[in-house]
Parts: sequence; structure tokens; C-alpha cells
Amino acid sequence: MSTIRVDIVSAEGEIHKGEAVMVFAPAKMGEVGIAPRHAPMLTALKPGEVRVQDEEGKEKSFYVTGGMLEVQPTRVTILADTALRGDQLDAAAALAAQKEAEEALKGASEETDLARAQAELEEAQARYRAAQKLKGKR
Repeated sequence: MSTIRVDIVSAEGEIHKGEAVMVFAPAKMGEVGIAPRHAPMLTALKPGEVRVQDEEGKEKSFYVTGGMLEVQPTRVTILADTALRGDQLDAAAALAAQKEAEEALKGASEETDLARAQAELEEAQARYRAAQKLKGKR
């Protein structure tokens, strides 16, 4: 079975490096699936879960707050704004952040405040969904 090299990095450093048979990522236009020999692609990422499937069919999960995804036939590179391994996600903290973002959205008055509050809410909701999903896998 052929594999594709996967590198996930953020400003904090390298998060993951390894081989995979499939990678799933939250692109701005929808989730993408990347297999070995995929056509080259460059796209922005939205907050959400990145799943990396190894040759045994096991998946490793990561959470990204956004960034860029570059695909080459033999390599996938994710340059994340912020990235966490699945086991680093805290569901309670994610829920608290979501509630805080909802309150900020209610109090937003100007267009820029509203846009920022909506983006923060989207990120908090994605983090909470990823934490809940991973909690079920543990």
C-alpha cells in the first residue's frame, strides 16, 4: 500500500511527522480527503479536526484553528495557526470558550467587532466538537 508523507507544524513547533494512507482536513470550502499521488493543491483551512490514517487503519486526530494546506503527490504539509494533538483537547475548556464567544457575539456592535466575535465563536465551536468527538474515542 502506498503512503504519503504528512507534516503538521504550527508556530509552537512540529506537531506531527509521519506516513499516512489518507489525510482528512477542514478546508475553507469543505472537508478534503487526500490520498497518495493526489494532485497538487493549496488551500486555506478553517478551524476543525485533521485526521491522519496510518497503514493499519488507525487514525490520529489533531485540532487546528486554521492555516494553510499544501498537497504534493508525495507530501501533505499543514501550516497551522495553532495545532493540538487530540489528547490535548479539553472539552470543558472548549465549552467555556464557546460560551464566552457567544456572549461576545451578543455584545458586538460594530461590523469589525461582529466579524471578530463570529470568527471566535466558529473556532470555539469547532474546538468543542473536536473535543467531544475525541472524548468518545477514548
